Amino acid sequence: MPLYDYEHEDDGCELGKVFERKQSVKEPSLSVCPKCNHPVRRLISIPYINTPMSDTDLKSKGFTKLVRRDKGVYENVTALDHESRYFKEGHPETLPDLKRKIGD
Repeated sequence: MPLYDYEHEDDGCELGKVFERKQSVKEPSLSVCPKCNHPVRRLISIPYINTPMSDTDLKSKGFTKLVRRDKGVYENVTALDHESRYFKEGHPETLPDLKRKIGD
């Protein structure tokens, strides 16, 4: 169920000036606070998306990250033990092992 942010149109109550509420997408938005019955409005907020940030996170989630090191040379910073650390243009044996990472 998604979380929605609501803001009191006055000073707020024990929930605070801004509070969160879990609601079904099908439910209408609140017009009054469930605690104090004062008017509220729903805020537009950016959804939280959890994305891996470090190379270790990417590697543990099965992603491959190539960083350009020279013309036609890329370092596989998420290389697994059996993979080549460097991918060189024109050398297919140095490609990351995508068949092992991609499944049905």
